[in-house]
Amino acid sequence: MPSKPEALAVKGAAHGDTIVRRASRKGHEGGHGGAWKVAFADFCLALLALFLVLWLLASRDKEKAEEALRASGAGLLADGAGAQPVGIGDKASGSLIDRNPVPWQSTAERRPQEPGEQTPLISKSRLDSPEDLRELQQVLAKLGEKAGLSNNLQSVITPAGLRILLHDTDRQGLFDVGSARPGARLQQLLRDLGPLFAQLDNQLLIIGHTDALPYAGGGVGAMSNWGLSSARAMSARTWLRAGGMPDRSVLQVVGMADSAPLQRDDPRAAVNRRIELLLLTTAQARAIEAMFGAPASRVPLTEGSDAAGGPAESESLVRQLLGRVGAGR
Repeated sequence: MPSKPEALAVKGAAHGDTIVRRASRKGHEGGHGGAWKVAFADFCLALLALFLVLWLLASRDKEKAEEALRASGAGLLADGAGAQPVGIGDKASGSLIDRNPVPWQSTAERRPQEPGEQTPLISKSRLDSPEDLRELQQVLAKLGEKAGLSNNLQSVITPAGLRILLHDTDRQGLFDVGSARPGARLQQLLRDLGPLFAQLDNQLLIIGHTDALPYAGGGVGAMSNWGLSSARAMSARTWLRAGGMPDRSVLQVVGMADSAPLQRDDPRAAVNRRIELLLLTTAQARAIEAMFGAPASRVPLTEGSDAAGGPAESESLVRQLLGRVGAGR
């Protein structure tokens, strides 16, 4: 029996024409079919499910870590729950990879100098007199202008040393709102200050301040201005170290919240949000070290006893106090 094309050809031959028709195979596209589309859709769905599982695992681990920190009594970290990290690098949106370098690896964090860039030099390594501090003031003014923060930088010579104020203005803030992450200009300025302080033997106090605008909610572990000011002070230290400042340059890092505003009549003013770097004179640095270090002298608590006594002296002191209480009755 002839095939269908052959039958058509014979039929056409009876009328004097030869007609050849090729039969098409329906249900197949180019000999490959559409099954690959279904397989590709299944693969994309499986890949999406994998990313969703990874995201859920990362979120769960983060919640467990924060809960463990709160349970362990980590004051600053618990007080700053929800705050952005203090590290150098930024985490890409949606990424599960933390790109913040380890803060104490100062060698890896240091920014290489650009071609032609030079660190300003100070004539002395120890600045104790007002004349010496004025030289540093001039260098600071140039660095502030270079970073575009001339209106955000002030410096005042005090008996304790040079007080450097990095503050917000109504037009420009130094940190992201409610965050310890400095803006790009402040990052540049702190990096430029790092090698400058590395030349000096003087030590620094780094102090964070906020305005009086409170956070919503006041439960245990909620974010507060105390946590924010402390985190910003630590962030400033991190970026100074990224510029090359050694650890020995910092004597103390403190957060003061809104307890010491520059404008007391307007506690929510922008200028109250600031970081202060107090470059201490040698005498002032020694005084602070003595204040928090081992006591250099014994202060009498009562007659015949002192604060540096041992267990026997402590027991004797307790007996004296109890005897005085009994006599008072």
